[in-house]
Amino acid sequence: MIDRDWTIIIVLGIGWGATFFFNEVLLREMGPLAVSFFRVATAALFCWAWVMATGRGAWPGWPALPQLAFMGVAMFALPFAIYPLGQQYVASGVAGIVNALTPLAVVIVSNFWPGGERATLLKSFGVLAGFAGMVLLTIPAMASDQSSQLFGTLILTLAPISYAVALNYVRRFHALDSSVMLSWSFTFAAMLLLPLILVVEGAPSVRLAETWASIAFLGCVLTGASFLTAFRVMVRAGATKTSSVTFIAPISALLIGYLFLQEALSPLHFAGMGAIFLGLLLIDGRLFRRRRRRRRRRRRRAVAGAE
Repeated sequence: MIDRDWTIIIVLGIGWGATFFFNEVLLREMGPLAVSFFRVATAALFCWAWVMATGRGAWPGWPALPQLAFMGVAMFALPFAIYPLGQQYVASGVAGIVNALTPLAVVIVSNFWPGGERATLLKSFGVLAGFAGMVLLTIPAMASDQSSQLFGTLILTLAPISYAVALNYVRRFHALDSSVMLSWSFTFAAMLLLPLILVVEGAPSVRLAETWASIAFLGCVLTGASFLTAFRVMVRAGATKTSSVTFIAPISALLIGYLFLQEALSPLHFAGMGAIFLGLLLIDGRLFRRRRRRRRRRRRRAVAGAE
């Protein structure tokens, strides 16, 4: 991978960690469904502007529309609503840590997905480490009998599962331009969320300028532009390397929550993050493959020296 791609991945990780901070800002004036709606609707406008400006063919064909609608719900509408819902009960840093479970959820879903990648022994250990991390995250809430925090943490785990389903489902769009796929998916997500908001939360009322600014930055930069960029990097660098962003986003979420929201996290939260990171390393496998290659090279040199 060229240095430029590593730089982009680091920037994406920092930006996606910041989304949890902006969720906290938006929750001051609206409910979680409205947060999700404004985020996907703004991202849809941004992506359509990009499609039109670059002259891409925007029509995917009638058969693809229901599939894009499902993609919009699983990849965007549902997780973008789950995170602010959970953040009503837990700190944004905890939400960022739970988000790191996404690659582990992908391994589980892929193992049972038709044509999906089967889990290896190393990946299975990675999943176990990730579950251990989740247990560590829930211990503070259970020890202090704070059922709301436990509920919030468990609710948050539904988002990585939704992402895992979507990331397996997205394979069927390999022949469709990624910017067109994102534009339609964001649009369907917004269309499906709007009636739900009106029924469940009522019409949102946004009065503060900082809320509008947060909507614009979260939707355009941290969602629309970020996903367009991530898909372009994935073509060059591959999905495994691009997934390194999951190591950066939780750290970014923790630091931003600590600096700007004065969120306090216990040592068990950091232990949970460590266990999840270990799981990610086991799933990625590159570190362990390098160590095996180095051992093989040493054995070959030792044999050559003995001869």
